[in-house]
Amino acid sequence: MINAFSCMLDIRASLGECPLWSVAEQALYWVDINAPSLNRFDPLRGDNVAMPMPESIGSYALRKGGGFVVALRSGLWLCDARGKLQEKVVAAPYDPAIYRFNDGRCDPQGRFVVGTMNEKRDSDSAALYRLDNDFTLTRLFGNMTISNGLAWSPDGGTMYHADTPARTVRAFDYDAATGAPSRGRTFAHWDGDTERPDGGATDSAGHYWCALYGDGKLVQLAPDGKLVALHPLPAMCPTMCAFGGADLRTLYVTTARQKRGEAELARFPHTGGIFSMRVDVPGIPESHFQG
Repeated sequence: MINAFSCMLDIRASLGECPLWSVAEQALYWVDINAPSLNRFDPLRGDNVAMPMPESIGSYALRKGGGFVVALRSGLWLCDARGKLQEKVVAAPYDPAIYRFNDGRCDPQGRFVVGTMNEKRDSDSAALYRLDNDFTLTRLFGNMTISNGLAWSPDGGTMYHADTPARTVRAFDYDAATGAPSRGRTFAHWDGDTERPDGGATDSAGHYWCALYGDGKLVQLAPDGKLVALHPLPAMCPTMCAFGGADLRTLYVTTARQKRGEAELARFPHTGGIFSMRVDVPGIPESHFQG
């Protein structure tokens, strides 16, 4: 039996995003893109430590040698475990007045894959990139407005990717040796105005879990794209999910409070918090950036 979601951290973030579980630390990292900050939440202690960033932080990954690689508006940076920026390794491959980095995570081989978003939302001019371990940045493909939903199947052979305004998640064959996606095809599509796929994650059975921003639900899809279940949350704008806990069977979800009306916030007062529920199938440990 799957439990309902409950609020683990009533922090009321403006744009909570990118939860990532550290197995070594038994802690959940996440960002508030608008604060902007990278955060470390200890579920056992119940405390959250915010590490302020100088500009919008779209995503990040843990590094093998410690610290993080972070995707800031100005480019990709290395920072230490306390969130202090150390070195910009790649300048932003776009005009920061129009674009910023958004959803990103490491592939199973430890390369950081990260997309961008067009903040004006007036064209499909955003793109997906791969940062290799030598800090070479390669453009993978474009033709999207808001890059989201990155995840890999348990065997690493399939990459999932969403373009939120298109309400579509695509699946790609993924070459482990080269880090190149190919043979893109529609995995899931929604037609409702509020059914906008945001961040995603896969479990060890190969199910793809995706937050539907504006619809107040997480959708659980089988490897063939068929609907397994819908999981409602007490917040209308879930942004991304991550499997954590000692057995990777606690599903954490970040949410957004920005631009939500008073009536909605009165109905869902914990909007902007981090929610969790226990699930039957464990997730997959996150890869660390090898650079």
